[in-house]
Amino acid sequence: MVTIQQCAQNIGKEVELNGWAYNFRSSGKIFFLQFRDGTVRIQVVYSEADITPEAWSALEGLHLESSVRVKGIVKEDTRSPSGFEIEGKGFEIIQLAFDDYPISKKEHGPDFLLENRHLWLRSEKQWAIQRVRNTVINATYEYLNNQGFIKIDAPILTPNACEDTTELFAIDYFDLGKAYLSQSGQLYIEAAIMSVGRCFDFGPVFRAEKSKTRRHLTEFWMMDAEAAFVEYEENLKIQEGLICYIVDSVLKQNQNELVLLERDQEPLKKIQAPFVRLTHKEAVAKLRALGSDILEDDDLGGDDETILTKQYDKPIFVEKYPAKVKAFYMKRDLNDPDRALCADLLAPEGYGEIIGGSQREDDYQTLVHRIEEQHLSMEAFKWYLDLRKYGSVPHSGFGYGLERVVGWICGTPHIRETIPFPRLINRIYP
Repeated sequence: MVTIQQCAQNIGKEVELNGWAYNFRSSGKIFFLQFRDGTVRIQVVYSEADITPEAWSALEGLHLESSVRVKGIVKEDTRSPSGFEIEGKGFEIIQLAFDDYPISKKEHGPDFLLENRHLWLRSEKQWAIQRVRNTVINATYEYLNNQGFIKIDAPILTPNACEDTTELFAIDYFDLGKAYLSQSGQLYIEAAIMSVGRCFDFGPVFRAEKSKTRRHLTEFWMMDAEAAFVEYEENLKIQEGLICYIVDSVLKQNQNELVLLERDQEPLKKIQAPFVRLTHKEAVAKLRALGSDILEDDDLGGDDETILTKQYDKPIFVEKYPAKVKAFYMKRDLNDPDRALCADLLAPEGYGEIIGGSQREDDYQTLVHRIEEQHLSMEAFKWYLDLRKYGSVPHSGFGYGLERVVGWICGTPHIRETIPFPRLINRIYP
């Protein structure tokens, strides 16, 4: 038993493959089966004269998405996307699918496709997106491991939020009061760096933000990285290196997928360090000149990010935001205390923010003052303050949203296609 992906090593040999019939057509005594097994897709060509009557009868009674076993000889075929074709010699139905497969060749609206997400995942483009997603995940592990980071698992249930609780899902936690589904593992891996030096976590996070934009999900995957003795500038270089490594990995490993997605690869080939850097003040001035009504101390909105990223063919670091619109744990710029030592990384082609990061405040008294200033619970953050009492060091970190990175690289119009089963404010099925 081999996979389609292994056919290159079996040219001229007879192979047996297990998979699914995703399309087919008959032309008299010839039957063309479009076959997939999860690795690649390939065409199997059957001649009635070359197989048993039972196998031919099974082919003629085939339904879309039936699971099947095929036997045949691997032939080179330059016209095929896989480079190969199977000359069919045997055919067996494992399970004959019902003859009412809901996703046909006609156009379907997004609501219908999301309702049938469990089946839509089988389509070529969705298959391609999930494989690119897998490459992004693996490339992230490879790059960070090579930079001295290890994986530390942060909890999903937390007693407090990273920033505030207005956008979190709250649950009753036994007799201990409210707990929250995590919106980020950042604070916990900040604790871990005092043990392991550099670490990252990678897992699902949750936000109860009632947003319907193409960039928002209520459940998504987040990678947070933190590093001891790393300050602001080095933090940006680590982020640049990570994004370059991810894009390069996809370009090398997912050519077939990018072609299926009809992704223009030229913009991806331009993703090389150094990235563009704009201060928040410079970005606001540029946006206002381009017609935005953004104010000096405003955070950038989705429309602002779209406008800005269409001006450059590289990712943009927008740095040193007004401290009052950013989180309490961000260190202030010594040259301008009203600004935070932070940066958002915006992906080009209108995709907007994919990474947020900053140098973290490492001084105990300063952090106490910030917590009081923002009327946060001192008790809830007692453990976090302990990190500044016992061996505090300069440190920095950042986090990326996996679905946003995948959406940009794949060129998908909506983030909901980049996660196997999207959770939106109006959808939790299937």
